[in-house]
Amino acid sequence: MTQKMRILIGYDGSDSAEAALDDLQRAGLPTEAEALVMSVTEIWLPQPPPSSFEIVEQAREVHVPADMRRVYAKGSLAMEEAESLAERGAARLRVNFPGWKIAATAVVGSPSRELIMQADQWHPDLIVVGSHGRSKLGRLILGSVSQGVLTYARCSVRIARGRIEEPDTPVRIVVGVDGSPASTAGIGEVESRIWPLKSEVRLIAVNNPLTPTLVGHLIPPVAKTIEESNQADREWLKKTLEISTERLRRSGLKVQTEVRDGDPKRVLVEAATEWGADCIFVGSIGFGNPFERFVLGSVSAAVAARAHCSVEVVRPRNTTGGNNHERQSEYSRN
Repeated sequence: MTQKMRILIGYDGSDSAEAALDDLQRAGLPTEAEALVMSVTEIWLPQPPPSSFEIVEQAREVHVPADMRRVYAKGSLAMEEAESLAERGAARLRVNFPGWKIAATAVVGSPSRELIMQADQWHPDLIVVGSHGRSKLGRLILGSVSQGVLTYARCSVRIARGRIEEPDTPVRIVVGVDGSPASTAGIGEVESRIWPLKSEVRLIAVNNPLTPTLVGHLIPPVAKTIEESNQADREWLKKTLEISTERLRRSGLKVQTEVRDGDPKRVLVEAATEWGADCIFVGSIGFGNPFERFVLGSVSAAVAARAHCSVEVVRPRNTTGGNNHERQSEYSRN
């Protein structure tokens, strides 16, 4: 029996959160799935001093200092508002996806941390968060919540930037292709979705050619070797595109392919903007720890930060069901 897709959605009632819910209608998601809408409130100051009875009851619940904030949050106005927000988001989602099993939850803490901890416990296939970027400068750096989730999550993440479209209109999807396992996972995810009729995919392979130095230009054998290497890379990318195209066309999608020279972080965003794409799908290469992800950077993180459309960063699913959560996230251990 095929396991239903699980989707964890961060919701705070903001314009970007509302846009993220709208965006899901154009994400090709299944008609049956499990979704959890989660709102997080941050409470820094304790409530008014409790009564003697409340102190005793709270002491029974608190095992470590970190629990104290959660205990104080119970029954607070902030927690009530968070619960109301989560229910509001879930209600809206039920209208758009009547076949989904949808629940709502509210917690206290740091939003990105709590979303990752929930993901470690619930094992979603996809986490959905909105992006707060509102200007060209703002899009150079993701909002703190979306950046934290993208960095620490071990499943796929959709940075959703919804826009107004007519229902059931074709969806335009850009997919970055480089032949790597991460890229193949991105193709597989697009292939598995249910898209409106006449939806289009543009597969873009980015070739970052070698450039001979001044000395290399002066030595013909060196320049020729570099030229041959660049040509071989382009031919290999074209072959990779052919294989990916065949897979997606079998799913009923209209597919175009293109090989561009340049930096993929820039090229993919430019292509999506020129074409008016709804979403960019890009694979994510796993690193040993979050520090490596931050220092080395990645194409997926850069594209997610700079794109004007939604970006889905795909991490391969565990073929035995669910995602690979054998290692606790760095957030959960701290």
